[in-house]
Amino acid sequence: MASPNGPPEHPGLPNPERLFAFVALALAIAMSVLDGTIVNVALPTIAHDLAISPARSIWIVNAFLLAVTVSLLPLSALGDTIGYRSVYIPGLALFTLASLACALSPSLPMLTIARAFQGFGAAGIMSVNIALVRFIYPSSKLGQGVGNVALVVAVCSAGSPTVAAAILSVASWRWLFLINVPIGVVALMVALRTLPETPRSKRSLDPVSVALNALTFGLLIAGVDGLGQGGGVAVGELVAALGFGVLFVRRQIHEAAPLLPVDLLERPVFALSLATSISSFAAQTLALVALPFYLVDTLGHSATATGLLMTPWPVATALIAPISGRLADRLAPGPLGSAGLLVMGAGLMLVALDVGDTSATSLVWRLAVCGLGFGFFQSPNNRLIIGSAPPERSGGAAGLQSSGRLLGQSFGAALVAVAFGRAPERATELALSIAAAMTLAGAAASVLRRA
Repeated sequence: MASPNGPPEHPGLPNPERLFAFVALALAIAMSVLDGTIVNVALPTIAHDLAISPARSIWIVNAFLLAVTVSLLPLSALGDTIGYRSVYIPGLALFTLASLACALSPSLPMLTIARAFQGFGAAGIMSVNIALVRFIYPSSKLGQGVGNVALVVAVCSAGSPTVAAAILSVASWRWLFLINVPIGVVALMVALRTLPETPRSKRSLDPVSVALNALTFGLLIAGVDGLGQGGGVAVGELVAALGFGVLFVRRQIHEAAPLLPVDLLERPVFALSLATSISSFAAQTLALVALPFYLVDTLGHSATATGLLMTPWPVATALIAPISGRLADRLAPGPLGSAGLLVMGAGLMLVALDVGDTSATSLVWRLAVCGLGFGFFQSPNNRLIIGSAPPERSGGAAGLQSSGRLLGQSFGAALVAVAFGRAPERATELALSIAAAMTLAGAAASVLRRA
């Protein structure tokens, strides 16, 4: 049976195996996405407990992010070679063990090393999760499966401050990591029994490509992260990333099965879908990082109250993402995604206009509009990303999709820092206006897609 937007697909798993396989995916994805951002809220507490400066504590975040970024594409390519299950299960096991090591770490060096290993484990999960969905769900329900993954990713990305605040209100920061252990064990047991075997290719990893990938994306993330702090180091890192990136792309052009899927990027629908995904996650991060400063510093709300006031976004996303995923199986995903971005952009403009004029409670319905648009966009867009790639290139497509999300989030966070550095009195309004502009630009680009 053929997908309406791509080549013939795997028939998928029968129920209840399909349900259990997705539960294994959802648990692991939730943990890996949450741990990418949840620690931000606890950094002051961790720094005080370990007697380290705030500047040094940033490595607790950067170690995870850099490990994920430099290993996503190599692991997705490895999944094409040895099977996605063979990458996913070791990644989940490593993530679970590293979470325990993080919880037990007595010092910054130990915690940083454990966080790096946790990042490598998370990359094993993120690099092939969408590819596995293609073999868990039949082609007629691919949009539904991708929509369910989009729901998990979007809700965890948006809801991480609330989760962190809830855990820290009743337990120490170590429980941010320790809670992963029993969840990871359950997910591992279910995954071992239910995740399907997938086709394998005869490709092999090119060590030079792996090194160029690490240098390109590692320096890019470090440079984008440093933009908000200013200085020549960040600019130097970005210039170096550009240089290594050129060498990386040139090498990939001549590869039959490239580590960086340039063959997929040559497909207009794939490239536009990836670009709009980066734009949407950058816009989401701009809003969700900037707004808490307004709620806490300007309106005087507590961290817990701020988390609750931000929840309409992930709740609305949770409600609409599965619905839009099902619609994407029946209707053209391109126009659906465009409509979602337009709604998200309109919501961000409403939020930007509201900041500084009324109380925080009036933001609730406006944030819900943003969440509806974001969720309505993500499911059809991710379906296009995975559905427009050949089945044997599902790993490369999944790796680029996850890399795009991370790049968007990093770029959004850097823009927030720039806004606070350049216009501290109007930083939140400026960040929200930039987010709205990026979303509406993404909607314009999305219209050009022909699925």
